[in-house]
Amino acid sequence: MRDMIAYCGLDCERCDAYLATIHDDHALREKTAKLWAELNHAPILPEHINCKGCRADGVKTVFCESLCRIRQCALKKGVTTCGDCLDLETCQSIGEILSNNPDALENLRE
Repeated sequence: MRDMIAYCGLDCERCDAYLATIHDDHALREKTAKLWAELNHAPILPEHINCKGCRADGVKTVFCESLCRIRQCALKKGVTTCGDCLDLETCQSIGEILSNNPDALENLRE
């Protein structure tokens, strides 16, 4: 399991918030903030787009740090990722991610 695979199986190294953070790319922060604000109907600003990865030490977006139900559940259960959870196949919290992103499930099974 690669360290930059999130609890849900998404690849943090492909996330625009992660890329903007490690490359200090303000234009990507602005683009990501605009898109995420539209998609989530929330006031997301470029300064909110800083993240070093869901399972890594360091800064995280507000969502990843405190609002993500999947991350909170994994931390509570003490699993490395949801791939280690016995409830993976029936979990409603992760179901939408896995149905929309087959790579996430593959990442969890590695």
